[in-house]
Amino acid sequence: MEMLLFLMAFPAVIAVLLYVIRNDAARNFLVIVGAIVTAVASVALACMHIASGLVLFDCESAIADTACTVISCICVFVILGFAVRYKNALAGILGIVQLIVVLYVEFSFAHDMEVPQGLYVDSLTLMMVLIIGVIGSGICVYAIGYMKDFQAHEPEGAKDRRPLFFALMFLFLSAMYVIVFSNNMAWMFTGWEVTTLCSFLLIGYTRTEEAIKNAFRQIIMNLAGGIAFILALLVCATQVGTYALDEFIQIGMANPTLVLLPVVCLAFAGITKAAQMPFQTWLLGAMVAPTPTSALLHSSTMVKAGVFMLVKLAPCFLMSPVPSVMVMLTGAVTFLLCSFMAISQTNAKRVLAYSTIANLGLITACAGVGTPEAVWAAMFLILFHAIAKSLLFLCVGTAEHHIGSRDIEDMDLLFERMPRLARFMMLGIMAMFIAPFGMLVAKWATLVSFVQMDQVALILILAFGSAATFMFWAKWMGKLAGIAGSPENVETTVHRSEWVSILLMAILLVAACVLIPVLSQVMVEPYVVSVYGLFGQDIGTDNLWIASICVCVVVIALFCGLGRSKKRTVGVYLSGVSRNDDARAFQNAMSGESLATARNWYMEDVFGEERMAPVGVIFNSVLMLAAVVMALFGIALV
Repeated sequence: MEMLLFLMAFPAVIAVLLYVIRNDAARNFLVIVGAIVTAVASVALACMHIASGLVLFDCESAIADTACTVISCICVFVILGFAVRYKNALAGILGIVQLIVVLYVEFSFAHDMEVPQGLYVDSLTLMMVLIIGVIGSGICVYAIGYMKDFQAHEPEGAKDRRPLFFALMFLFLSAMYVIVFSNNMAWMFTGWEVTTLCSFLLIGYTRTEEAIKNAFRQIIMNLAGGIAFILALLVCATQVGTYALDEFIQIGMANPTLVLLPVVCLAFAGITKAAQMPFQTWLLGAMVAPTPTSALLHSSTMVKAGVFMLVKLAPCFLMSPVPSVMVMLTGAVTFLLCSFMAISQTNAKRVLAYSTIANLGLITACAGVGTPEAVWAAMFLILFHAIAKSLLFLCVGTAEHHIGSRDIEDMDLLFERMPRLARFMMLGIMAMFIAPFGMLVAKWATLVSFVQMDQVALILILAFGSAATFMFWAKWMGKLAGIAGSPENVETTVHRSEWVSILLMAILLVAACVLIPVLSQVMVEPYVVSVYGLFGQDIGTDNLWIASICVCVVVIALFCGLGRSKKRTVGVYLSGVSRNDDARAFQNAMSGESLATARNWYMEDVFGEERMAPVGVIFNSVLMLAAVVMALFGIALV
């Protein structure tokens, strides 16, 4: 238990120190030390409990209960302060509502809701610990060099707010540990709200009008989810009789009607945190923040808290059709429509954002199905998405600082201008959509789970959504792979901290793909067996090892130059007369000069946001409203 307490407290202590320290060298040293210690402790904890199954720790404390309530109230007061400052009435109203419900629950019921075993670990928790500790820490290290360049591009005399930025990054990690370790759902709620506040402050970091607007969009949507969470605790106190997550899930499997309303409320909270339609706009708005913020929110923290909650509730969904249909269809529709909308985007970070929301939709759909096979697929989707997306966000951030754009169409010749970075970026893209990388294996498992449940609609959605996924990733990869001319190499000025973090993500990605059979046997399958008591995944270990070997071959070919001939220069337009190879200019049919260009097709008139988004927003809104009404009706019958 000491290691759990350390991981929850240590990043918070580092956050306080980083907020106080103003010297660049001291801050950089503290970030590196904090990241290394957090990562090593996370790996150590995983090694200690890798084969232990569910382990509950006796950790009941009235002081901790009071501290959690105080922290939750402080979060609301901070939000209210910003709401008053920027005259945002809706955020203020939701903050007041949440504060009233929190205080009511605390003073009316909390003293009767004892959870003797307040902390726990299981295989899903350990996977999340590795994602938070290793990937999250790597992003913090990356931010050292990135934020130095970011500050250099600020207007002269602009205030240096990097101490706040790094403090929020580490506080994020601490809050995520609280979420994944807490068997006491009241403690989990505190971590939930701290992540909401940290996200709000990071999205609004630049203090521009757009940043403030997007930050408030995030806080409004996630306050709605937070209110749903605390209402679930209220129903648990009055109807279910427990705040213990393990007991709640057991009751949900044995008596689904009793927990119907809190399960719907918790699922709603998870959907908002995971940015599923109609709440996808807050995550898209987060793109205005510095790239490390985007990487942290999309890969290892904020949105992963949402899908973590949904996967934990998967056994309850299996036994209760109302929340199951809500979660399953919300995720499926989000996956399909956001995959389509990603086709129409030229902004690389926006493509990554839509891809993130789509993949979270697939994880959400798997959680809604709730079978052992679906949970197996969901866990691997979480893992591979976290690593690959963090790698891609870091690569895009570095590319933007050195080529001056995040537009995919401006990434011509990136293989020559930034050869190492382009290879890392291509590795991340390949991991997201092609065999033999782990994401496609997880999608195959998803298909198996849908087939076994006779979910024809989900099978069709998976097929069409995956086709859209192939299209937008292939377009981007084609841009990176094109080589012509001899442009200047501009990656010589990339900071060492950025290379270290990018290399870490690449190594983790390859290792996870190669070791997928081992991860399945020692981490994913034990969790499924501990929850369901059985496992019937129709994916053979031999096939997984074949995929692992193929990954090794692809990576060797990509990074070691297997099959490449010696570099030679040819004309950029072989069917005509080259005028200027470096400028990619050739003599055209009218004896004039033209430039050789290659541009992608984005089909904005077909898959544009204004066409696709309203469909998902309306459908999912009606779906969730119907689920809430049915849950209330079910409670009334009880």
